Amino acid sequence: MSELTDLYQEVILDHNKRPRNFRKLEAFNRTAEGYNPLCGDRIHLFLEVEGDRIKEIGFQGSGCAISKASSSIMTAEIKGKTKNEVGLLFQRFQEMVTGDPTDRTRPENLGNLAVFAGVREFPSRIKCATLAWHTLKAALESRDKTVSIEEVRWKKRIRQPTDLRRR
Repeated sequence: MSELTDLYQEVILDHNKRPRNFRKLEAFNRTAEGYNPLCGDRIHLFLEVEGDRIKEIGFQGSGCAISKASSSIMTAEIKGKTKNEVGLLFQRFQEMVTGDPTDRTRPENLGNLAVFAGVREFPSRIKCATLAWHTLKAALESRDKTVSIEEVRWKKRIRQPTDLRRR
């Protein structure tokens, strides 16, 4: 394994063991629940949105290391950002984890979220990494229904024969 991959794994394990913002907010005005039936990940987000900005965020739940670390890093990265900034970050994160697995370029402008770049090589783990994001989207849209990651539409990756030769 490369030093960068080792570092990314350490960051994920650290956020799993000591998640940031792992708490229910005392004062919140947006909330949503997310569930991944494939591996049992559950998350409950609590947001205090003031105007167009996420003033405070917390989460509770249980799940695999990737799901919990993704929730932790996501909450740390979006606190203080506007809804538009969060939307752009979500789009870049989604593109990174669902992109071509042979693309080894480091994701730009994603900060600590870049540690999830390797998830795209394991399609079954993509849903774990994105559960918190889809739950966040539901909270910002004030949806009452629990987000089931199974209902999320995924863009299909079609590998061409040239892509297979690179492996």
